[in-house]
Amino acid sequence: MLTADFEAPPSKAEIDGTFRKVGWRIIPLLMVCYVLAFIDRGNVGFAKLQFMGQLGFSEAVYGLGGGLFYLGYSLFEVPSNLLLARVGVRVSLLRIMVLWGFCSAALALMTLPWHYYLLRSLLGAAEAGFFPGVLFYLTTWIPASRRGQFTAYFMSAIAISGIVSGPMSGGILQGMDGVSGLAGWQWLFIAEGLPSAAMGVVAYFILSDRPETAHWLNPRQVGIIMAELDAERRAKAGHSRDSFGSALRDRRLYVLLGMSVGLIAGGAGIPLWLPTIIRQAGITNVWTIGLMAALPYVVAVVVQQAIARHSDRTQERRWHAALPALACAGGWFLLAAFSSNPWVALAILTMMTAGYLGATGPYWTMPALYLSGPAAAGGIALITTAGGIGAFFAPTIVGWIAGATGHLSYGLVFYGIIMAFGAILLLFGTRPREQPARSAPR
Repeated sequence: MLTADFEAPPSKAEIDGTFRKVGWRIIPLLMVCYVLAFIDRGNVGFAKLQFMGQLGFSEAVYGLGGGLFYLGYSLFEVPSNLLLARVGVRVSLLRIMVLWGFCSAALALMTLPWHYYLLRSLLGAAEAGFFPGVLFYLTTWIPASRRGQFTAYFMSAIAISGIVSGPMSGGILQGMDGVSGLAGWQWLFIAEGLPSAAMGVVAYFILSDRPETAHWLNPRQVGIIMAELDAERRAKAGHSRDSFGSALRDRRLYVLLGMSVGLIAGGAGIPLWLPTIIRQAGITNVWTIGLMAALPYVVAVVVQQAIARHSDRTQERRWHAALPALACAGGWFLLAAFSSNPWVALAILTMMTAGYLGATGPYWTMPALYLSGPAAAGGIALITTAGGIGAFFAPTIVGWIAGATGHLSYGLVFYGIIMAFGAILLLFGTRPREQPARSAPR
């Protein structure tokens, strides 16, 4: 049986080296998986540039289908994450990634609106549990005082997916249109969907469910990790909820739910409408649209890491999450007024993307401050479920507004409102003294 006792106390360098080893083993793989997830959930924004005309879909149809992903996602989020806590991350990622990869590729076969609705719903249901599952997985490996930076590394996959998917999607749409009798948008779904299924198999063989079962760690390194996690659990005693039922009675959970709605719904609108916004600004070449769509993410990934590092250094989460989210909300408002100028719109989109991604690292460390054990698995899933429900309604409403008014501006204001609401709720609904005392990284 493993113990946290050591013949000689570990040095700071040894502890840092152990967690560095953990990070290099699990974070890059999880990042690749999350890059694929965001490509597969967001590539419909690029495919839209072709299939809307070819299939005769309206903006309302597109918006509803875009949102239905999050409905399927929300319905299966909590059960999927509770199952992950029971069976482990390896089996769960295998199931999740193989299913979502095939569902994404199957979108190439759609011809009618109900095909689009069904497959987007199934894609969301298949991916459900991946993101909260990874957050829960990180809590079993990395103490809270170090988790902000690790979480930000993982969350940088969103920015990387934006950098990669724009040029790649634009190139597929333009270069493969008509190959073997398939349209460019059909090749887009096939070429970007099937790699996800393959990565699910890779993750199964590379990841370890717990530190105790990791053959790539020696017993002393396992002991260091378990000692750090045990110290965190003792520090959180009396401040966090251990059961899912007790978590449901904690008002802080509902504050985090509100921020999740604003952050996920507002952030999800960026890849969903980004290509359309660029085209409406006067850019028509799909390859150019893809290149321009990547630029905001290049800046955002740098800002995201800088905010996360500062948040870990100061051990402050609330303001580090709320202020970037408010910057993103302001960008939605500005975009409604200046979306006709391509370069001004691109600058605003860059500010928005940096704000959205900058908020993610600090914010997603907060649920584990108040929840532990089974409450962490169920609570994190419930928080992301609330965000998913918001992300279902938001594009549906925005698509309806765009169809009714003939312009996207009013919908952009709607995104800004819900994101600002979440950030303000977080600031006023939590207080610094409520955060459990934690020691800084040693």
